[in-house]
Amino acid sequence: MTTDTCPAWNPDACEGTPYCPPRCPRFVDKHGEPILVEPFDSRHRDGLVEMYGGYPDAHRSMGLPPVRRERIEEWLEALADDGTNFVARDGDRVVGHAAYAPDSSAEPEFIVFVDPDYHDRGIGSELCRQTIAYAAADGDHEAIVLDVDVANERAIHVYRRMGFETVERRGTDLRMRLSFDEPIVDAVQRPPAERPSRP
Repeated sequence: MTTDTCPAWNPDACEGTPYCPPRCPRFVDKHGEPILVEPFDSRHRDGLVEMYGGYPDAHRSMGLPPVRRERIEEWLEALADDGTNFVARDGDRVVGHAAYAPDSSAEPEFIVFVDPDYHDRGIGSELCRQTIAYAAADGDHEAIVLDVDVANERAIHVYRRMGFETVERRGTDLRMRLSFDEPIVDAVQRPPAERPSRP
């Protein structure tokens, strides 16, 4: 195990080490604040439940996140059991969440939510990049897909900027897909040569 780490929060000039994850977890938001994006584990659970517990109805989409605490906990447990999850943290506060599931699918479904207090700071876009980098590096997936309300123009704009393309319209919902052959995948990942091969 190496002790080499990036010397500053802004990783733009960091070349990483062979032991770094597919994308650097350090991110500086549009306000110049350091945000850490990392894989979800049990120590993030309470903070994530708290973030979703106060989520305003105006920012819920297609029934997510659930409203009641019990349903939030069940939803997060199912995502943790069957998918890959990431959280964005401002210090100890969880301010964003992204996931793709099921892990067994060639084209898992993607979701991303950011605490409304932290909107317009680039955190949602960074969570997208982290998810793309990890899912592509996994090697078991061909693409990720998502559903978005056609009225959610802001989210659609972000997804298109990330390389997602609309593949179907179902009533007021769009199905969007990002193939891992798209250039964005190489752009968001550290070069594979800098990472050790999987056993």
